[in-house]
Amino acid sequence: MMFDANELTAGDSLEAELCIVGAGAAGISIALKLADTGRNVLLLESGGMEPEKATQDLYGGTVTDERLHSPPDRYRQRRFGGTTTIWGGRCMPFDAIDFERREFMPHSGWPIGRDAIDPYYPEANRLCEAGDFAYTAEEAFDRPLLPMIDGFESPNFSTNQLERFSCPTDFGARYQHRLRAAKNIRVLLHANVTKLQLSEAGTRVESATVKTLTGRHFAVRASQFVLATGGLEVARLLLASRDIQSNGIGNRHDVVGRYYMCHLAGTVGALSVTGPLGSVHNGYDISDEGVYCRRRIALRQTAQKSLGVGNFIARLHHPRITEPAHRNAILSLLFLAKFLIPYEYGKRLHGEEKASAAAWLKHIRNVAAGPFDAAAFGWHMLKDRKFAERKFPSIIIKSKANLFSLDFHAEQQPNPQSRITLTQALDPLGLPRLNVDWRYTAVDVDTVTRSIALLSQDIERSRIGTFDYDPQTLEFEMTRYGAYGGHHLGTARMGTDERSSVVDGDCRVHGVDNLFIAGSAVFPTSSQANPTLTVVALALRLAAHLHAQRQRQR
Repeated sequence: MMFDANELTAGDSLEAELCIVGAGAAGISIALKLADTGRNVLLLESGGMEPEKATQDLYGGTVTDERLHSPPDRYRQRRFGGTTTIWGGRCMPFDAIDFERREFMPHSGWPIGRDAIDPYYPEANRLCEAGDFAYTAEEAFDRPLLPMIDGFESPNFSTNQLERFSCPTDFGARYQHRLRAAKNIRVLLHANVTKLQLSEAGTRVESATVKTLTGRHFAVRASQFVLATGGLEVARLLLASRDIQSNGIGNRHDVVGRYYMCHLAGTVGALSVTGPLGSVHNGYDISDEGVYCRRRIALRQTAQKSLGVGNFIARLHHPRITEPAHRNAILSLLFLAKFLIPYEYGKRLHGEEKASAAAWLKHIRNVAAGPFDAAAFGWHMLKDRKFAERKFPSIIIKSKANLFSLDFHAEQQPNPQSRITLTQALDPLGLPRLNVDWRYTAVDVDTVTRSIALLSQDIERSRIGTFDYDPQTLEFEMTRYGAYGGHHLGTARMGTDERSSVVDGDCRVHGVDNLFIAGSAVFPTSSQANPTLTVVALALRLAAHLHAQRQRQR
């Protein structure tokens, strides 16, 4: 059943066994896992089925350094389906090393190992519509694949790990019918939770205060509550609920909102491969289920430990689009069409540099010099991306000179000084707005610098070509576009000690018996991996735990 909070009578009170706050990837996954179990589940969503400016504006806030982080209302969608409505679809699991306590990575270590999540990854893969849970070329393909780069051999980097791509799946659009059909699930739209009310002892959540932008307000009472509102909003709601615990729920030791991580990403250098044009295979392979898969260059776990650096991967990438010197009609076409590309991707694709009139003219000349290439690319984008149900994941340009840049994606150190705090400004519902103070550390710079230096050495040793880059510019490149996109991690981290964490290994807030958190806010470390697949796997694990706990209590 799905209904709208704007149609409820002000002052009403709703009852449920389980109240889930937030209908994004995590919240919807939990609800689906509990469908038809007989449990009375209420799923609250702030937005409606479509984008709404007034609702999206509730995400507004400030940023300490605008060069390093986008405004808080960017990269996130406050609507049914959450940010999966604009998701790029990239899926991969975390590595075993990501869960380990590493002396060279301050504040690392999960209270659970990857083995605790492994049983839920295959189901998460299916919900994300990324096919089988097979993340090496050997597991995913019966046929042998051509080498990613002929002749490249390295004891430090592998090239057989895969990224698998979702359709990408909008969880709201894809699963709304299953939720509507489930007799034990109610979905309430336009329901904004503005406060969690604790018992006098502070050990249980008694109710959630819900408001609408039309002025209605009511309470939700439940036996169990799950916050699944994303890495920024989870911290915001915990900090703002301070009637009983003056610093906010779960924040006795000032941990909520700290350790805020994204990912380190950038594009660097020029890799010139000396072999024939057919010696590089950097595009997508399609699995038997029709899923796009792409190999990448991944720093092995043994190398991470020997170097003392975080997790790191790289992909072969086209030259920087903004530079017309590439003389590539397709890249120049993408530059000229930058205003048609959504902010979430355009910022990293193009940057925010202002091109001169002379540069624009050169881009136009590039397109004019290769009209057939540009036309073929345009048709490919329309056929295989715009109008395809399973969309071609990204822009792949076949180099006519075996010349590439490296697109890297790396782990960020958990840093207690990188944090989310409340401001004095209030949104229209009376909730304090956020300030984002994202920071990186010398450990982060070291991870990127040393990984790329090692990769450059291995390229030279393999005699496949040369990789030219300026080591002095790496810190600039990894922060050129600031914190990576919508990966908001670690603000209510998991751990065994409440002095350095917010939730335990079962995602329960320390000291609060019936309050749980789902989503990337609980990640103690960031890995090199995009978070969505692990968010869904952890949500499924939490759903199983909540159901088992309820069964034991009966």
